[in-house]
Amino acid sequence: MSLGQRALELTILISAPLLLSALVTGVVIGMLQAATQIHEMTLSFIPKLLVLSAALFVAGPWMLGMLVDFTRELYAGIPAMILE
Repeated sequence: MSLGQRALELTILISAPLLLSALVTGVVIGMLQAATQIHEMTLSFIPKLLVLSAALFVAGPWMLGMLVDFTRELYAGIPAMILE
């Protein structure tokens, strides 16, 4: 049970930088579109794509490190899981 909880916590931590950057970008672009009354769907797509790419570039090593550490802990804990 604790293994599943840790996996979900890790999923939330890893997805947070990308989701938060997309949220902030979407809100800013939405405010600009509302202020200028330009309602073009592609206008919000390109900035989000650029911001997500930048966020992945910045947070990618941290995210990968978290996944590798969790995987190593899983493999190291296999003998204890078998004995339980």
